[in-house]
Amino acid sequence: MRFDSVALKYKFVIIAAFIILILAGAVIYSTVFHSGKNESRLVNYPSDISCRDCNIVLIVLDPLRADHIHSYGYMRDTTPTIDSLASHGFAFTNDISASSWTLPADMSLLTGVYPSRHKVLNKYTLLSPGSQIISNLKVLAPDIVTFAEFLKKNGYATGGFTGSAAVNREFGYSAGFDTYVDDKDFAGLPYTYPKAIDWIKAHKENKFFVFLQGYDTHGEYVPQGGYDFRFLDFPYKGKLTGSKDEEVQLRESGLAQGKLFLSKDDVRFLNAIYDEKLQRADTELAKFLSEYKKLGLMDKTIFVFTSGHGEELYDHGQIDHGHSLYQELIHVPLIISVPGMSSGVKINSLVSSIDVMPTVLSVLDIAPDDVLKKQMQGVSLIPAMEGGKMNLDAFSETDYRYAVFKRAFITSDGWKIITDLETNINELYNLGSDKKELGDLSSQNPAKDEEVSIKLQRILDSF
Repeated sequence: MRFDSVALKYKFVIIAAFIILILAGAVIYSTVFHSGKNESRLVNYPSDISCRDCNIVLIVLDPLRADHIHSYGYMRDTTPTIDSLASHGFAFTNDISASSWTLPADMSLLTGVYPSRHKVLNKYTLLSPGSQIISNLKVLAPDIVTFAEFLKKNGYATGGFTGSAAVNREFGYSAGFDTYVDDKDFAGLPYTYPKAIDWIKAHKENKFFVFLQGYDTHGEYVPQGGYDFRFLDFPYKGKLTGSKDEEVQLRESGLAQGKLFLSKDDVRFLNAIYDEKLQRADTELAKFLSEYKKLGLMDKTIFVFTSGHGEELYDHGQIDHGHSLYQELIHVPLIISVPGMSSGVKINSLVSSIDVMPTVLSVLDIAPDDVLKKQMQGVSLIPAMEGGKMNLDAFSETDYRYAVFKRAFITSDGWKIITDLETNINELYNLGSDKKELGDLSSQNPAKDEEVSIKLQRILDSF
């Protein structure tokens, strides 16, 4: 009897020890992958991040908040395809866009400079009272070289497949592209990705650069066939429908009044349809990647997934984008997948959308010429991708439709200032303890407010 009791006791001890080992392994993996501690050698870093003569596929989904991506910590399973990319790539969890709306933001992504440098700040540029021209990169900043132009100069075929609207060729977006599709405003991936695949099939023997863009999560985009309300988990009886006209009306009211008045159920509804559009876009992305894989090009392609900007869903009293520089509008995903990666690496360092261009060129092992070297305001993120620490700051700006004039600066340790150039009023936040920016500390901590203001002013003085 005693022997049976002892044997049973040891059996439980062995089982408990085995469970502890499993849990310890899970904790180690979680710490390595989720904490962003890049220095850990347990992460399966590629032996060589460089990918010479590789194709580049830049996928931009506008607008996309980082905090609605499942692998970035979102509760809903909205993004299995994006998550899969992250699981085989470098996922930058703290990427800040150079602006909070598409026109200036995507142009910064494709030039490596801030909006005040490329000067495509609004649809129209005011020359004098009563006189204006359509803002065009090659008119306003003819010295700026685009990503497509530089890659074409280095032997790449170049194709852009977009949802038009704010990335229409009239603003200079087609510069450097052999083919540029912008024939349908606010088109989504169901429209743009098949055109991209057809072009890639015709150029698969060349090295190529593809810019694939869609507005699948935009307020003025409604899924074909309408919503199925898959994430609406309560009986909504409010006034909202999710239509294009409603989006425009709410946006304009918010701009005019400075604030909307929506109920908690309205906000839940807005989040539900946003998440539905995101999950639908993720499904379209899966279709694109499946078609791409059939072409046998995966082992010589760098994939970059990101967004020009985020989207406010009543976080600070409004909806849409462009009108502010809070995190919901400028914190975007950035995933860079390089051939040979068998697992993902999360990097928590603060980075900027203007870093994408120099980083991809580093991976391609293409040195910028003197003109481009002088132009680019971003930096290569290769040191972070190799496990090093980068102490970078981030800057963002918006002059949305000449209705707001705001600038933001974020320090590498998480202090953020937003200043209104019209009123000279500052807002100060500690993102480490206040991720939703609900507590303005500018009056409570004037010393820090001045310190970060000085850093912001140095950026402004450089333009």
